[in-house]
Amino acid sequence: MSQSEAEQLVKVAREEMAKNATGSVMIIEDETIIAMDLESIIADIGHRVTGVARTHAEAVSLARSDVPDLILADIQLADNSSGIDAVNEILAELGTRPVIFVTAFPERLLTGERPEPAFLISKPYAVDQVASSVAQAMFFASTETLGS
Repeated sequence: MSQSEAEQLVKVAREEMAKNATGSVMIIEDETIIAMDLESIIADIGHRVTGVARTHAEAVSLARSDVPDLILADIQLADNSSGIDAVNEILAELGTRPVIFVTAFPERLLTGERPEPAFLISKPYAVDQVASSVAQAMFFASTETLGS
């Protein structure tokens, strides 16, 4: 690879990173205190929260009305609906985007069968865990466009 080609790739990478340094995040969480904490963490690291959904139906509706760049989701919701099902429906309708599951029940996701989540945070979580997972998910999602 020539120096000019390498410089061009670095330029594209920097533009992508700058463009995707911030984004919109939807939170699917039925526990009010946790939802408020996640909102605060997301805002503090420079992202916009599209809203908080407490049920499967609310999550799908919210995603349709304000399409998120990333989804933070619990797996067991207020009306005993499934955050996993909500995420699957949203992704089927709106296309691939990063998802971070935040749950007290990680064993329900880590089954050894495919697909398994790329990002999983167990409750109770640390602020740094959430912040770094969001940053990584946004970054990895942004680099997917470099090859195209």
